[in-house]
Amino acid sequence: MTELGPVAWPPFAWPPAPIKTERLVLREPEARDRAAFIELLASPEVHTYLGGPRPRGELEREMPAVPERWPGSFVVDLDGAAIGQILLRRATEHRRPAAADKADLGYLFLPRAWGFGYAAEACAAALDWFDGVLPGEPVVLTTQTANVGSMRLAAKLGFTEVERFHAWDAEQWLGLRSPVTPSA
Repeated sequence: MTELGPVAWPPFAWPPAPIKTERLVLREPEARDRAAFIELLASPEVHTYLGGPRPRGELEREMPAVPERWPGSFVVDLDGAAIGQILLRRATEHRRPAAADKADLGYLFLPRAWGFGYAAEACAAALDWFDGVLPGEPVVLTTQTANVGSMRLAAKLGFTEVERFHAWDAEQWLGLRSPVTPSA
């Protein structure tokens, strides 16, 4: 758990009840998700802008029977099968000062789930949940500028550019989603 001033991260009960959208369920990882996690982490397509995939054999040996559960990590479930993962975590060691100690949104989706709006639907649901448990907290997102789909998703979710920088041999984009303040 990472500290955030006087408030420990996360200052909410975990796990939450599953989050249901029109088509998806965001939930904790289960044993049945292991194969999907291996596929996500070994996929060259998924990791085109993330430094490359991990070797499948290594993942098969190292992945626990139940993928690791930690606050802010959601499996994206479509009709009972994992199609992706949403990550909300504290960016304590981010390379950019504008992102340090803010909540950071990350996501991975299997290629067969691309192009259907699942990432937008799942990320919006996760951000709505986040706004409910940590109202007023800003969220950052980093992606390569070459990742056109991720750039479009960031704009759709309300992230605006804070800066561009060079890291991991590519131009990176850092966006900020301003905090949603609770209504009185």
